[in-house]
Amino acid sequence: MTIKFTKMHGAGNDFVVVNALTEKLPKEMSFFAKRVCDRHYGIGADQLLLVCSSQVADYRMAIYNADGGVVEMCGNGIRCCAKYINDHDLSTKTTLSIETLGGIIKPTIIKNHPKTTGETSWVEVDMGEPLVDVVNHSWEPLDLGKVLPDGLTHFLVTTVSMGNPHCVVFVNDVDSYPVGLVGPVIQSDPYFPEGVNVEFVQVVNKEHVVQRTWERGSGETLACGTGASAVAVACILNNFTDRRMTISLKGGDLDLCWDEKTKHVYKTGPAVAVFDGSIAI
Repeated sequence: MTIKFTKMHGAGNDFVVVNALTEKLPKEMSFFAKRVCDRHYGIGADQLLLVCSSQVADYRMAIYNADGGVVEMCGNGIRCCAKYINDHDLSTKTTLSIETLGGIIKPTIIKNHPKTTGETSWVEVDMGEPLVDVVNHSWEPLDLGKVLPDGLTHFLVTTVSMGNPHCVVFVNDVDSYPVGLVGPVIQSDPYFPEGVNVEFVQVVNKEHVVQRTWERGSGETLACGTGASAVAVACILNNFTDRRMTISLKGGDLDLCWDEKTKHVYKTGPAVAVFDGSIAI
């Protein structure tokens, strides 16, 4: 038995996308997700995305992390999901409604974007209204001092939910920051009972910031769309940037806007189809 898939990425955040409407899937989806996402023994991806039917939207996107865990929402994944639906003629709409565990998200494929190519579509996503917990909060994780040296045990954090939880930490030099050391400790701290995605951010100017992300269940990824949305909100709330900005991630740039009238965050970025294939199960 084989399952057809499409390998895709959004700014380097990569996915295995499967049409759950036509493909017969295994019962143990957590195990299947870990297998296909494994970069040595599987296809290799940060997440597995399933395009499913929905009773409340055009489609539903189910998301599994590389460790098999279920995810509420993925900003880069939703762009790839929209492109997949368009490329495979599942809908003629340019604006779709897609159900996620984080709510109904509406991506729009920008047909006349100057950077559009055969493999790459540019998609704007209405990420919805953020839920802000704390802004510039002085915080020390319970277990951090056990594994990190002095000077890396206290943080000023802003926590934002974009359908999934994010903890934003501003740093002076994000390129040299020990993300792989600090990220997993903050992610698993009891302060965040369901875990948290951790964004490390360096402000360049009022219109540009640089971001690195440690994602629950995936480790450091080249990009994180909901994370970029949370970063935009945190930057504005801390008066570091204007309401429109470019966020540079390891995998490329995303354009963000937190609209003052609607209070929704809008994110524009690429969705790229890499290759089609099938995997035996």
